[in-house]
Amino acid sequence: MQFPDYPFAPQRVEVRPGIAMSYLDEGPRDGEVIVMLHGNPSWSFYWRHLVNGLKDRYRCIVPDHVGMGLSDRPDDAPSASPTYDYTLQSRIDDVDALLKHLGIDGPVTLAVHDWGGMIGFGWALRDPSRVKRLVITNTASFPLPASKRFPKRLAMGRDSKPGGWLIRRFNLFARGAAWFGTTRSLPKDVRAAYAGVYDGWDQAISTLRFMQDIPLDAGDRAMPIVQAAAAALPGYADRPAFIGWGLRDFVFDRHFLDGFRKALPRAIVRDFEDAGHYVLEDKHEVLVPAIRRFLDAHPLADAA
Repeated sequence: MQFPDYPFAPQRVEVRPGIAMSYLDEGPRDGEVIVMLHGNPSWSFYWRHLVNGLKDRYRCIVPDHVGMGLSDRPDDAPSASPTYDYTLQSRIDDVDALLKHLGIDGPVTLAVHDWGGMIGFGWALRDPSRVKRLVITNTASFPLPASKRFPKRLAMGRDSKPGGWLIRRFNLFARGAAWFGTTRSLPKDVRAAYAGVYDGWDQAISTLRFMQDIPLDAGDRAMPIVQAAAAALPGYADRPAFIGWGLRDFVFDRHFLDGFRKALPRAIVRDFEDAGHYVLEDKHEVLVPAIRRFLDAHPLADAA
């Protein structure tokens, strides 16, 4: 497939035996590190405009989570070889394995979107002092707010076997997000880039497993990590933070934005009434230079 505005050469690393993760490592080796984490059902393609806008000076590390984008698609059946447990903890471990492989053990900037927020803030629990700056776009680092109803379109995949079958059989989630995740009409080749990598039963496994791992109750496997990340979030209030938010997001809406505003009261916030979930698609012409100015204005040397 050809991916528009994605002139990169993805690399691969085995993050666990027999399972390879695809990732981008763009920019100078000695540049300040920006770790960009996507969610579901996107992949590193979501970050392409930001990478293109930063790679002259910043080192951009952008993984495709296992089962997503150009990474391997392992089965999760106990009898499969290799097998993979599609959980939040696995995602965190994979990010850690990638950074260790690259020898990145110093300060980083976290850039997050969708469930990439929980992955990033979950990883940061290991050593919050490493995270020196935050770039936050339509995401979460805390449980579903009490005032927010869980969307039916997510419940279809999380809680319904027929719904899950439809998602894998017809790639409904990725296709739907490519059509309805923005307010601007995406070009056909951009929609194809978002959704085409998940066409096919085996290719779409992770788009469903991500949904099934969303924690809503105390007994859900991911809930302890989410609760710990929520408790830790106000601790980042002393660090530079930039929030770019599409307000026409049916999942990560004002309820989630309000949670970040409360925890990070000094953050720079750019919210848009005319942008949706894929805010970097709707507003990259505005957000990329704004994020660049934010990073340039808060060099890591000042945070040391």
